[in-house]
Amino acid sequence: MKAVVYEKPFSVTVREVDDPQIEHPNDVVVRVTSTAICGSDLHMYEGRTTAESGIVFGHENLGIVEEFGSGVVSLSQGDRVVMPFNVACGFCKNCLAGKTGFCLTVNPGFAGGAYGYVAMGPYKGGQAERLRVPFADFNCLTLPPGREFETDFILLADIFPTGYHGCELAQVSTGDSVAVFGAGPVGLMAAYSALLRGASKVFSVDRVPERLAKAREIGAIPIDFTEGDPAEQIKEQTNGEGTDKGVDAVGYQAQAHDASHEEPAVVLNALVETVRPTGLLGVPGLYVPSDPGGPDEHAKHGRLLVSIGKMFEKGQQMGTGQCNVKQYNRQLRDMIIAGRAKPGFVVSHELPLDQAPQAYEKFDKRVEGYTKVVLHPGHALAA
Repeated sequence: MKAVVYEKPFSVTVREVDDPQIEHPNDVVVRVTSTAICGSDLHMYEGRTTAESGIVFGHENLGIVEEFGSGVVSLSQGDRVVMPFNVACGFCKNCLAGKTGFCLTVNPGFAGGAYGYVAMGPYKGGQAERLRVPFADFNCLTLPPGREFETDFILLADIFPTGYHGCELAQVSTGDSVAVFGAGPVGLMAAYSALLRGASKVFSVDRVPERLAKAREIGAIPIDFTEGDPAEQIKEQTNGEGTDKGVDAVGYQAQAHDASHEEPAVVLNALVETVRPTGLLGVPGLYVPSDPGGPDEHAKHGRLLVSIGKMFEKGQQMGTGQCNVKQYNRQLRDMIIAGRAKPGFVVSHELPLDQAPQAYEKFDKRVEGYTKVVLHPGHALAA
């Protein structure tokens, strides 16, 4: 089959790899109809992880069940399914507690597994024509048959639940004011989720004009951080108080306010300044314990200079960690079906799998309006 394979920093290729096989009775093989490029894929693409050549990328995957193992009980050939980026067993201590992003079974020695991602287990990614899904009864979320809502449903694999998770970590509720740092795909989903949860005012902080325009379209207030300290800009619009809640949807490759260099802790510290005393911070943005390209020796080992003294003084609380997708994906699916949520607005490009190398380059450079790319392997949608 064809798949998107990492070669070296800033280089992926589409080439033939071995077809996936049923390896366990509870496996299924899915024919991929949609697979998205994620901002976290860019960390590997840019050489900012320990990823080695040969990884098949892709942790946001949707498709049709083609084969299934003898132990599969809830799925049939032809079912349309979307998979959380988390690979999870469903029966370990963390999975039973709903913390499927931190499964203790699927990646021995590490809490959590994922498709096509460095250090997240042996699971090949779905930027390919087919994908093996382990523990399929647990990991597959069934969807209505057909092609309807394709660009909405693919976002259930990661960014819609992850944006929602940021709001859950910050306990965003009716009437809250919220600052979301980052208006990339996850940041836009966090701002959108805050509005779905009843926030009265949502600020969206970024510097890319297309992203800020998208934020404005959904009802958020765009804040361009190159025009001045974002905390001060937001305080001017909140009677000097700051917001009730804040979400970091940027992570460790954050840009300094003048956009001249990376400053890994700048968003965390900006949130501490932006959110009012006793407010809550949600951090779904990715932070890693090892960053070969970090701007200093501390950053290279995941040690950042965070204003913990100011945070303590203000009595703020912070929730962190990757999203437990299964905690949200069923409910968010039903909101899409009911017409209450339309997250597909964030998708800027739908392309065939063969155009993945060009799509990675343009998405990485934030050019030509690239905000979210969905790849359609082969002619799967027409099949």
